[in-house]
Amino acid sequence: MKNLLTIAGSDSSGGAGIQADLKTFSALGVYGMSVITAVTAQNTLGVDEVAEIDRDMVKAQIDAVFKDIPVHGVKIGMVSNPEIIKQIALSLKEWKAPNIVVDPVMISKSGYSLLKPEAVETLKRELLPMARVITPNLPEACCLLGIEALDEEGMEFAAQELHRLGPESVLIKGGHLKGAANDLLFDGDDFSWFKAPHLNQKHTHGTGCTLSSAIAAHLALDYDLQTSVQKSKDYLFGAIEHAFPLGHGVGPVHHFYRMVAR
Repeated sequence: MKNLLTIAGSDSSGGAGIQADLKTFSALGVYGMSVITAVTAQNTLGVDEVAEIDRDMVKAQIDAVFKDIPVHGVKIGMVSNPEIIKQIALSLKEWKAPNIVVDPVMISKSGYSLLKPEAVETLKRELLPMARVITPNLPEACCLLGIEALDEEGMEFAAQELHRLGPESVLIKGGHLKGAANDLLFDGDDFSWFKAPHLNQKHTHGTGCTLSSAIAAHLALDYDLQTSVQKSKDYLFGAIEHAFPLGHGVGPVHHFYRMVAR
């Protein structure tokens, strides 16, 4: 059994964040562990409130896991503020964490800011250079690069610029593109496109968390990066196809669609 650690925020409705990560790990046959950086009060309609976890408690959670259990991969999601980011970077360096996937979560689907503006530069400086791969969507890539908009034609340039920030590889997710959901992977040498159609599906809560967690899981399972991305994209496509209404807003993807019927 491979053991995967997610470092992210908690979603009280269970569709994204820590909960989506742990469901993804279980669905893909790896053991999931968690370090919570923030607690969010949210549901399918949006985020109501966020309470950040103290930096010392973030450190304590990381130390508790690593000193007892082998960790084969780490997914980093919502990190909220500069102090939490600095502590995560220090701790993961200390413990020599492998297979780090950074999903630079910045804004929820409902428009709630999940990363403080003053934390963006800290994220770029401290966490991105540690990553085996980063997985920004188009708005997140724009924020990281300080540009207004990004379309498919500009994704290769953007991937190169993001790679200059230090990660081993960059996957720009194209779910916000019109007409397609094509993702672009750049490993410093080559570009690889992973193409898929847009699904006519309203319920997409947790898609970004799910994809990044799936990539971390597949890397820990010793697949190469290209295969990890393709297998993760295939898994997510099915999870979106089988997504279901929950509550009155945007429902979650179905993490266990391969195992149980809706």
